[in-house]
Amino acid sequence: MKNNERDGLDKVSESQRPFSKINFWMMGGCLALIIIGFLLMSGGGTNGTDFNPEVFSTRRIVVGPLLAFLGFLLMAFSIIWKPKK
Repeated sequence: MKNNERDGLDKVSESQRPFSKINFWMMGGCLALIIIGFLLMSGGGTNGTDFNPEVFSTRRIVVGPLLAFLGFLLMAFSIIWKPKK
C-alpha cells in the first residue's frame, strides 16, 4: 500500500484544479493594483485649525480610487477566468 493511498490523498491533475498558474499571477497583479490605489489615497489630513488643500488633490480623489476599483473589478475577472486548453 502506498503512503498517499493510505492517507486518502490522491494526486490531482491540472484539469481538476480550480485555479491555474495564470489565475494566481492575475490575482497577484490585481492585489498590487489595489494596494497602489490605497497608497495613492493615503496622506496627511487636516487638523482642527488649519485647512490642507491637498486633501482634495486629483491623486487622492480620482487616481487612487480608480486604481483600487479597477483592481477589485479585475480581481473578480481573474477568479472566474478559465484558460483555454
